[in-house]
Amino acid sequence: MEELTIFLAALIGFTHAFEADHLVAVSSLVTRRDRIDMAMKDGAFWGLGHTSTILLIGMVVILGRAAIPDSVFGYLEGVVGLMLILLGLGRLYSAYQNRARLAALVDHSHSHGLAYGVGLVHGLAGSGALILIVLAQVEGIWNGLLYLLVFGLGSVVGMLLAAGALSLPFSRKVLQRPALQYGLVIASGLLCVGYGGFVLFENLA
Repeated sequence: MEELTIFLAALIGFTHAFEADHLVAVSSLVTRRDRIDMAMKDGAFWGLGHTSTILLIGMVVILGRAAIPDSVFGYLEGVVGLMLILLGLGRLYSAYQNRARLAALVDHSHSHGLAYGVGLVHGLAGSGALILIVLAQVEGIWNGLLYLLVFGLGSVVGMLLAAGALSLPFSRKVLQRPALQYGLVIASGLLCVGYGGFVLFENLA
């Protein structure tokens, strides 16, 4: 694969991480953290989950020469909308349950399974158009898979940085007013539900 193609794959993957539905989901994830480094790890695991799904579907399509109808990817976009709604509702419920104990809203564990799972679902929805581009522009099976891998690594870096930036208002070193921090958690949850509803309606209505 030519160096320019590799660079473009990484750049496209990097910018792909900043799409609205990705940022909305990760903004909800980082409200669980009060440390920027842990939020950035969540972003990286989102990217790894996203890459895992894209590589898996890419191998099925490119190696197995399987054809997946466009309508299927439309339904998968709807699944992303449903996931965003559930993610937001879960965060709002947690905020309600712990409204008197803001510290309980913070996840101090080192588990990033939720972030990885959210990335997996996002990879399902975004893989269709990407694989079609690869099939049209990249010659050779292994070059196509390499393109998908480099794209995925670019998205890991992009979301790692995005998650770090989005987590700044929730860092205990930056924000010391619990009421404002609580309000941001609520706003993030409502945004997740609202945008998820929009995505769901747009793809399944």
